[in-house]
Amino acid sequence: MALADAFLTPLGLVALLAVVPVVVLYLVQPDPRRIELPTLRLLLDDDERDASNPLLERLRRSALLLLQLLVIVALALALAGPYVSVSESQTVEETVIVLDGSASMGVETDGGTRFTAAVADAREAATGTNAVVFAGSESRIVLRSGGGDEVDRTLDELAVADTPTDLGAAISQAASIAGENARIVVFSDFADDAGWTGAVRSARARDLQVDLRQFAGGGAANVGIVDRSFTGSNVTLSVKNFGDREVTRSVTLGDQRRSVTLGPGDLERVSLAVPAGGGQAQLAPGDDFPTDDAAYVAAPADPTVDVLLLTNDRNRYLATALSVIDEVDLTVDQPPTTVADGYDVIVYSNLDPERLLRSNVEAGRDVVEAGGGVAVIAQPSPPDRLGDLLLLSPSGVASNPSVGQVTTDELTRGIDFPPPERYLTGTLRAGTPLVRTGDGTPLVAVQQRGAGRVLYYGSVADDDPFRFNYQYPVFWKRATFYLAGRDPLPTLNRETGGRLQFANETRVGTPDGTVSARVVPLDRVGFYTTGTRRIGVSLYSEAESDVAAQPLDARDDGTGVTSREEERQVPRPLTPFVALGALLVAVGELAYLRRRGDL
Repeated sequence: MALADAFLTPLGLVALLAVVPVVVLYLVQPDPRRIELPTLRLLLDDDERDASNPLLERLRRSALLLLQLLVIVALALALAGPYVSVSESQTVEETVIVLDGSASMGVETDGGTRFTAAVADAREAATGTNAVVFAGSESRIVLRSGGGDEVDRTLDELAVADTPTDLGAAISQAASIAGENARIVVFSDFADDAGWTGAVRSARARDLQVDLRQFAGGGAANVGIVDRSFTGSNVTLSVKNFGDREVTRSVTLGDQRRSVTLGPGDLERVSLAVPAGGGQAQLAPGDDFPTDDAAYVAAPADPTVDVLLLTNDRNRYLATALSVIDEVDLTVDQPPTTVADGYDVIVYSNLDPERLLRSNVEAGRDVVEAGGGVAVIAQPSPPDRLGDLLLLSPSGVASNPSVGQVTTDELTRGIDFPPPERYLTGTLRAGTPLVRTGDGTPLVAVQQRGAGRVLYYGSVADDDPFRFNYQYPVFWKRATFYLAGRDPLPTLNRETGGRLQFANETRVGTPDGTVSARVVPLDRVGFYTTGTRRIGVSLYSEAESDVAAQPLDARDDGTGVTSREEERQVPRPLTPFVALGALLVAVGELAYLRRRGDL
């Protein structure tokens, strides 16, 4: 046990037995014979020598033997693996930095933010070899291996993302790239729900050092907007007080102002009309976490959709479905009639072919060309005058089909289309079918035509069981907004952490400037604009807005995770140094032999 305290492999000391044969060989070598030469007698009289000197005297005078014994001892010690005990932190060869870039790290404190303080500390933690994992909207490795200068340049390029993050995933990713003698240093406020603790325990179970450094100043009295919903042209904002005392906040949007009083932990909802073009809802006064003090609400510049329903036999179910849409201004008229300009959508339903004027059809084409839309509802004898506005080339009427394939689309998402009692048969002239019968006949089809859009609805109006379904108004609300080229308010307003996707590379104005890309991450709060629309992006996360973080050393959640592990003593091998000593002694032996003239 005593040897184990000094050697990793005590069995290597068995090599010391090699000393025995070396010494024996020196002892049994024959004594030199003394021959008297008269001419040398005077030289030897002063220093009498004979072969009867003691053995120890012979060993003392043999420098070569001592050098050889030292080589054997040094090699034996090297085989035994000598070591000294040092603290584990002294054995670190690589540092993996995990930097939390979630929204809560933007809390203002001590003249900066939690994030700026964490970055400054991360620079000091760098060692000879480093890696950096950034926990933003998603976890990513931003530096796989580099020195201190590379770490500085990498950290300079990072910024807080106005999104929640998965800190546990970032720690697991850091553990996956950490070497054998690496440590992981996590810089975070640790203000989330402790989902990261499992990743810390897993990394430490692999004998990796995991050092947790907390930056949780400020934010103790945060009040924030944590959710929103839309009803018609109104937005309802949810405001929550995360502090421990009663507060009063005003909520403004455009020229509207509401005041709310919130006790500790209270949540209140405030409904406001969305102004044309949208705007920024703001809490006043602000606090240490400005990110959730604002909600960016986007809306069309013209919130009203002007719809004309042309019909000679009014379908009251369709008219009702269109009229109950808050944003729709519905006009119902019968051909022959004069169609005024300014409509966004024209719907053709139950028309008398003899009474439909050419100008009525041309009005629909003008609407499409102007960027609006036209919808045509199937009828047993559709007017030929509709021409290309009718996407189906009709061949007759059939009944009681089965509903086949339904293409996933914003118009059809979550809607169950019942089989119609009667429907128009035929082949599609143009466009994309979204709903088809079992034999492939389109029931719903759409076409993008220039700047406008055309929709075909294939169930005959008077024999359509879908008109009794509660989803019928939902479908026609979506169809109306689609045809008008208007996105509904929920589509125009997003939460941070998502992304915008485009079929082709598109120029997008973001809160940080203009970019050209097919995929744009929504990492910052603010407005994102393209050529045709503006999208409002805000942080709506109750968990992220709860920025007050409990000190790690005061946690009592049963996880057993502490900020630092107890400093452990680990062996530092001395084998290279002992082996180098053996090499130097061997070189000394060769030098001695050279000097003595044996080489």
